[in-house]
Amino acid sequence: MKNSLVFGKFMPLHEGHLSLIRFGSKRCDTLNVVFCYHDKEIISGEKWSHWVKKTLSKYGNFNLNSFEYDENVMPDTSVSSVVVSNIWEKTFKKLLRQTDVVFTSEDDGEYIANAMQIACICFDKSRTKVPVPGSAIRVNLFNYWNYICTEARPHFVKKIAILGSESTGKSVLTERLANYYNTKYVSEAVREIVQNTELCNSEDLNQIARTNAENITEQISSANRLLFLDTDLNITESYSSFLFNRELEVTLWQEEASKSDLCLFLETDCPYMQDGTQLRKDLREKLSISHKKMLEKNLISYIPINGN
Repeated sequence: MKNSLVFGKFMPLHEGHLSLIRFGSKRCDTLNVVFCYHDKEIISGEKWSHWVKKTLSKYGNFNLNSFEYDENVMPDTSVSSVVVSNIWEKTFKKLLRQTDVVFTSEDDGEYIANAMQIACICFDKSRTKVPVPGSAIRVNLFNYWNYICTEARPHFVKKIAILGSESTGKSVLTERLANYYNTKYVSEAVREIVQNTELCNSEDLNQIARTNAENITEQISSANRLLFLDTDLNITESYSSFLFNRELEVTLWQEEASKSDLCLFLETDCPYMQDGTQLRKDLREKLSISHKKMLEKNLISYIPINGN
């Protein structure tokens, strides 16, 4: 067997796909992996292709072929069908110069091999080696988190921002939640840059925004389903308005890195504890109001958290 074919949408790319690809790569000279997607996918084909290529880079005898199709022309269905497979067979013949065998875990792989009049080898069709189908992963990603390829996981991590004024327990709660959920958290970058809020200047805030975004990008790569953020870009913008009456200079990548799936806002009905780095107590409530105004301005919803 010189040239073989593995095809699919690989959305998401998971251990079942990788086991099939490993199986096929050991039994041929060149494994052609055809990654199929259309232009209306929820996640862009370009992004998926990057994840697939980076994950498969450890295998030396494969070619990755990305094929974008028009779903109005090519049938887009997860149900195996001889009629559909006959249509796709013509596409694969155009994409690949020569194919000797199809490696598959699905009925449609067998149908396409029959249409191409080549050999077909099935792998783990009963899902005993990797006991999870892609459809189950798509329904509940978090239940099957460890099956998803590590390159794709950061995209699905849910970011939870712990927001609020100074001395409301944000840092303590952020760390405790991360420990409880066995995952990572991102500390507030402000104390890396300025030791006391009252000594902060506008350039410090620009640096804080950049550092926070960089730290989020770094930590999300190894987060376990959730990533907890001790503050976010909205709060840095609020500080800029509150302290200097000016808009913070931010970039698109900083906004994307800081964007959260859930915001918890800690109210000021808890004891004020001055550790020598924070604003005066009489400014705590004013700062809290400033933060809420910024969230409302940016159309960010949040859940208020009261108590000690």
